[in-house]
Amino acid sequence: MDSDFTSGSIPRKLLVFSLPILAANLLQASMQVVNGLWVGNLLGSQAFASVTVASTVVLIVLAFVLGLNNATLTIFAQLRGAGDRAGIDSHLGAFALLLSVLSAVIGAAGYFGAERLLLLFNTPPGIMKGAKIYLQINFIGTPFLIGYNFIGTLLRAFGDSRTPLYFVVLATVLAALFGPHFIAGLNWGMAGAAWAMVLAQGIAFLYSLVFLARRPHRYPLRPKRPNFREFRTILELGIPSGVQMIVIYAGMAVILSLVNTFGDDVVAGFGAAQRLDSIILLPAIALGMAVNAMAAQNIGAGAWSRVARITRAGVLFNVAIMMAIAGTLLIAAEPLVRLFIQKEASVRFGVSYLRAIALFYPFICLNFIFNGVVRGSGAMFQVLVLNIISLWILRVPLAYWFSDLCGEEGIALGIGLSFLLSSCFSLAYYRWGGWREKQLFRDPGDSREEKSGPVSVS
Repeated sequence: MDSDFTSGSIPRKLLVFSLPILAANLLQASMQVVNGLWVGNLLGSQAFASVTVASTVVLIVLAFVLGLNNATLTIFAQLRGAGDRAGIDSHLGAFALLLSVLSAVIGAAGYFGAERLLLLFNTPPGIMKGAKIYLQINFIGTPFLIGYNFIGTLLRAFGDSRTPLYFVVLATVLAALFGPHFIAGLNWGMAGAAWAMVLAQGIAFLYSLVFLARRPHRYPLRPKRPNFREFRTILELGIPSGVQMIVIYAGMAVILSLVNTFGDDVVAGFGAAQRLDSIILLPAIALGMAVNAMAAQNIGAGAWSRVARITRAGVLFNVAIMMAIAGTLLIAAEPLVRLFIQKEASVRFGVSYLRAIALFYPFICLNFIFNGVVRGSGAMFQVLVLNIISLWILRVPLAYWFSDLCGEEGIALGIGLSFLLSSCFSLAYYRWGGWREKQLFRDPGDSREEKSGPVSVS
């Protein structure tokens, strides 16, 4: 696979690069679904509730670190575009050290503080024991989860989205096979469900390390002892990116609390719609990640005309895809919602929500593209501000306001209007903001002297 985005057909490379990212995202989501299905069918609904709560806690606790890992894409894509091999090696050493320390600290703190975390989230007593077991074992596997995500993001920064897909396929298949064997075959119960996930991700992570080590010519990665400037660059991008993840999850929690006030039927309908929503947005997310990597490589190479063309291609692809999805939802919303729930009142709300929000999907997709390009320049703080505007200045207040005016039907309208307005803010900053002046590697005495053209990862 050609990994150099500084030349060649932009639409073709965008499509070819984004498809494996989409497939990997779908598999990552299915891994959690399959694990939950095994738990629900083999251990019962209470155990399923334990896994649901524990998985949510893990995601929130690791949000900052996973956000920090997102800085990987921009940093290494710009270095790759500039052909800066020494810079790649020194930043790789800095990332390896920083993520190793953070994963060890968070893993240990999470393991010993699991019960307190669950109490903080008001976990019901009936599922506390199972949730604690699942949570503690998942925190043991923190280094695997972080390392596994880091290597996948690193390779995508170099333009290789196919190899990380293989790692995800391996983890998904192993988790599906380990689940019933550990839960029922070995009679490990809840602990077996957790170990199935941890071991699957651990084996995939170790395999990815072996895979890279055996291909030094294809992946010329040699971590070096970093200097302060590498840590500064990582934290300059990583902290806003990590905070952004927290902002997003906190905003989602507040919206959910609003939905909860309308009763069980609305909550169930909203839950079904959100499960579909998480799948529907995956193509837009994949294109946003692809645009991020492609723009960053060209920014590193100084090819600004290609950055503009990448943006146009990303917008056209994403709008076309989301309009097709919106049309499908308008027609098939009811049978899709009934895949998850059957109660008529819940189905009715879920269908009305999806049909209303479908009209605004083309606008939310613009955020993924414009913010992806801006993120490619390293302007992470500006993207954080755009997300705060989108969630806390627009989405949350509009959802509350329209729900007061129109009842539960106003929730979708408020959220949809926030999609439209936030896309205007993202477009305005893309057109007139100062992100083009952002410089990540600006030390005049920089020692990264080895610049011998694009790094080969093809």
